[in-house]
Amino acid sequence: MTTSAMLVRPAAEADIAALVTLAAGATAGVHTLPKTRAAIERSVERSIASFAADVDMPADESYTFVLEDSRSGALLGTAALAATAGTNGTFFAFRNDVMQQVSRDLNISHSVHALTLCSGLTGHSQLSSFYVANADPASAALLSRARLMFAAVAPHRFGDRFFASLAGVTDQAGHSPFWEALGRKFFQIDFLEAERLIDGGRNRSLIIELMPHYPVYVPLLPGDAQAAMGQVHVEGELPLQILTDEGFEADEFIDIFDGGPILQAHKHALRAFTGSRQRRVMGSGGSAETATYLVSNIHQQQFRAVLCAAPAIDTSDSIALSAEARRSLQVAPGDTVHCVKL
Repeated sequence: MTTSAMLVRPAAEADIAALVTLAAGATAGVHTLPKTRAAIERSVERSIASFAADVDMPADESYTFVLEDSRSGALLGTAALAATAGTNGTFFAFRNDVMQQVSRDLNISHSVHALTLCSGLTGHSQLSSFYVANADPASAALLSRARLMFAAVAPHRFGDRFFASLAGVTDQAGHSPFWEALGRKFFQIDFLEAERLIDGGRNRSLIIELMPHYPVYVPLLPGDAQAAMGQVHVEGELPLQILTDEGFEADEFIDIFDGGPILQAHKHALRAFTGSRQRRVMGSGGSAETATYLVSNIHQQQFRAVLCAAPAIDTSDSIALSAEARRSLQVAPGDTVHCVKL
């Protein structure tokens, strides 16, 4: 399958049945993906309203994208991008802290590693609900990075900082050692059941009433829970590589449920923002294909993005796109597109 046959676009109501089927194939390692029909319907409806909204600044909009084979119409993946993380204005995570403990009487001073529940990621834009059925690296990169290209096309819809919370370590049965050591003590239910109940949420009404409000001393946690902190699930290794290549970095936060890493980046560190260039579309000629580009149109409500091979655009004000790529992007010669070299 050629790269130009794969297309990323906003999810539509007609996609709901296919998204339900797609979600049914997701494993336990993709636990924040909406999986029930009701949850998927809510996600798509909210996304449609968000794309249609006349936005001056980011609020509670959430955008759901699908990866489509433009030749067969089959849906192969889905991903979301929230303008502002969480609901009710707050998103919670654990911050890795080093606390200094001092006893002047005993002349003792030492550092203790602790986890503190905090809302420091509130106001950031969040990449979430990422899943590609065939785990093809090129398709996964297109889906993950296309949503950031949309943010570059419509920067007023998003914050200056972005983050992605990757799934943490779980065993084949979906048990999380981090959850077993901490979350279960407060929720009294299994990890996957907790994720199902809250649809991957990390907001005030679902978290603050149950999670500990005091620092959790890491040395008191079992060894397997400590080892899982900041480690990504095996199925998250490809998304981790894609996000790292885009410009994200692991920081001081980890997920409050499974201890997975949370990657952050300012928009000026992301290739979708700093590496993208606007070019005029021209028909493909006889030049040799020299590079692969992520290309998107500039239409917010009818956003489209594809990967395509094209002659280098470094010294040109145009990009040569095949007829198939132009059809997928819904552009014609002379139209403007965003391009970033991969």
